[in-house]
Amino acid sequence: MDTENIDVEQLWQDWITTHETDVANRLVSFYMYLVDYHTQRVSVHLPKSVQRDDIKSLALLGLYDAIKKFEPARDLKFDTYASFRIRGAIIDGLRKEDWLPRSSRDRTKKIETAAQHLLQTLQREPTVKEIAEYLDVAVSDVEDSVKDQLFSNLLSIEEKAKDQNEDFKEGIGHSVIDNQQLTPEDSILKQENYQDLANAIKQLNKNEQLVVSLFYHDELTFTEIGQVLTLTTSRISQIHKQAVFKLRGYIES
Repeated sequence: MDTENIDVEQLWQDWITTHETDVANRLVSFYMYLVDYHTQRVSVHLPKSVQRDDIKSLALLGLYDAIKKFEPARDLKFDTYASFRIRGAIIDGLRKEDWLPRSSRDRTKKIETAAQHLLQTLQREPTVKEIAEYLDVAVSDVEDSVKDQLFSNLLSIEEKAKDQNEDFKEGIGHSVIDNQQLTPEDSILKQENYQDLANAIKQLNKNEQLVVSLFYHDELTFTEIGQVLTLTTSRISQIHKQAVFKLRGYIES
């Protein structure tokens, strides 16, 4: 579909008037770049066991949902609204699947145990290379396990937030609210959720706050964040892991 010659405003008018499947499909084709973008951004942080095509399917469901529920009359750009819906659909889909194999869980547990042992021995955070040498495994195996665990922690925070309120879709730094559908009681609870999260983030040190902001709000990769803060990618990974661990503790306390 040649999106350059599409009158998207007319498409929206046709959709509002007719709600025909063909019009919805044309809107989906026009906004497929959002599906591709968020699929790529999320896939970077997923273990290899998760297929990118599966993520794209979840993202596509989110786009369909966004088109069905979007109200053009409201003061909100569709790209922004759809991005929240797409990311929310991906997170919901991952949460429902056993995305981390048992072998990966066992390997992650061994690496965590080794990291704790080396932390006590070295009196500092061990490097990925030191953990790999201690376990006599490849550095890439350790890096993959760290990525698995980081995303597991992220899903835990997402799930905790979702359990508290169904509309709180995006966890740290990403949320969208339909205030027209909230009761006064829900609105109060929503504000309490935000306040709790804001207070938790304030408890982090400066580097942890920066990494959380750059990763979840600005959507930079660990490598890009490392370039901004002049730190190695592995160090950014460590800071992120510490921040997520602390936030999960604050939220659950």
